[in-house]
Amino acid sequence: MTVDPTKPYDDQNIFAKILRGEIPNNTVYEDAYALAFHDINPQADLHILVIPKGPYVSWDDFSEKASDEEIAGFVRAVGKVARDKGMVVRGYRWLSNVGRNAGQEVAHLHVHLFGGGPLGPMLSK
Repeated sequence: MTVDPTKPYDDQNIFAKILRGEIPNNTVYEDAYALAFHDINPQADLHILVIPKGPYVSWDDFSEKASDEEIAGFVRAVGKVARDKGMVVRGYRWLSNVGRNAGQEVAHLHVHLFGGGPLGPMLSK
């Protein structure tokens, strides 16, 4: 399934349920703005998802509607997770898909942090 980022936020998406504690996760970091946890289907040696606590469909939705405090808090949380997990020294990738052509599967903004080893090329074209 892919996401239409123009549709309103659906509070029944898996990340909304994780934020409400309805679905367990392997938390690596949490603060007032973000929750970070290990991806259940890792695509790299280290694959962590970071999600904002607010109801945002995508990066575009977040950048338009979130407060300056939420944006700064979320971006700082992403950086903190990368530093705390030792990803900065070895290198890492930060990826956020927006919409169907990009392959966004969950209608809640999420950033993938990939690291722990060589990642290879980002795109095949």
